[in-house]
Amino acid sequence: MSILLNARLPHLSGLYCLEVMSHQLRSILPMAKVAANAVQAIDLEGDWLSLGGVDLQINGALGLAFPDLTEPQELQKAASFLWSQGIDAFTPTLVTAHPEQTQRSLAVIQAYQSQDFNSQSDHATVLGAHLEGPFLNPAKRGAHPQEHLQPLSIERMRSLLGQYLDVIRIVTLAPEIDTAAAVIPWLRSHNIIVSLGHSLATAAQAQQAFDQGASMVTHAFNAMPGLHHREPGLLGAALTQPNVSAGMIADGQHVCPMMLDLLLRAGRGRETTDKGGLFLVSDALSPLGLPDGIYPWDDREIEVVEGTARLPDGTLSGTTRPLLDGAKNLVKWGVCSIDEAIALATDQPRQAIGLPGLAPRQTVHLLRWHDDGTTLNWQRILED
Repeated sequence: MSILLNARLPHLSGLYCLEVMSHQLRSILPMAKVAANAVQAIDLEGDWLSLGGVDLQINGALGLAFPDLTEPQELQKAASFLWSQGIDAFTPTLVTAHPEQTQRSLAVIQAYQSQDFNSQSDHATVLGAHLEGPFLNPAKRGAHPQEHLQPLSIERMRSLLGQYLDVIRIVTLAPEIDTAAAVIPWLRSHNIIVSLGHSLATAAQAQQAFDQGASMVTHAFNAMPGLHHREPGLLGAALTQPNVSAGMIADGQHVCPMMLDLLLRAGRGRETTDKGGLFLVSDALSPLGLPDGIYPWDDREIEVVEGTARLPDGTLSGTTRPLLDGAKNLVKWGVCSIDEAIALATDQPRQAIGLPGLAPRQTVHLLRWHDDGTTLNWQRILED
């Protein structure tokens, strides 16, 4: 039994004691109810304690782009690396590619899960695939290759996903290109989370999609119109929905910190359900974990400069900053408190996809966060 004293927890005031045995959280008690002579205790001295991060939009790591998967061992290597970056779980994100390439990657993820690779210790859990494309609005495709985009219909979705429906956790799509307005209910009938993104949807079109069961927005502000006082658009509609969550990238390049501040203020001011709210994503590309430089990306190249990746024409294509750096940035920029920043990378993405948070009788892998006055740092604790 490990006893952790004087811990701060996201969304709670005061100091707490946690009892953990073999990674099972036994109890959470206010320090006022803990005996003063607790033995074998670790005093956290007011540091923050959380679960590890959950990254719902990550495109690769260590030079591997997830659309290029060929065998489970490649995914295993990425999962081990992400664990070292404080990530407990992730959804390998497959951007727009040739259908055969997408299906090959889905087959690898399916094999990874069926062969029980997820049971390994010291590896981030693969939650299933996040399919980001090819059902996107061409006018908001961003760095996605035009030649592989597809019109949106149940028939095309079924043709692409086929035998891999059970592998898919999230699908990002542009709702306005579904002329029959039938795909979202079909995906929800297969327990797939629908996220809206790479879209020119009006507020009315987005509202229809939310009414049909869409419950997420992919990288808020990016690849969609900005907020406008006459046409609030997709993001404006999302911010009025209590059961809709929205991912955001806090690397300082994808979204201006001032706009993240605005987004967070709007999020705090609205009523949400246990599945609504904001959360951080990395949107990290395959050079995550590698130095700046020029790297292959589908049949093109990207150049990474100070952690930001762009195509040769200057199109922003992603980042190589890990998820938890986003929490650090939010604190550094002064746009939110430490506990809110930690929750945005750990609790909130779990809530968005229905995973349990920090609570008794759950298996936990804990991060200790320390603010030295200039930088917010984390480390895993109670790990062998």
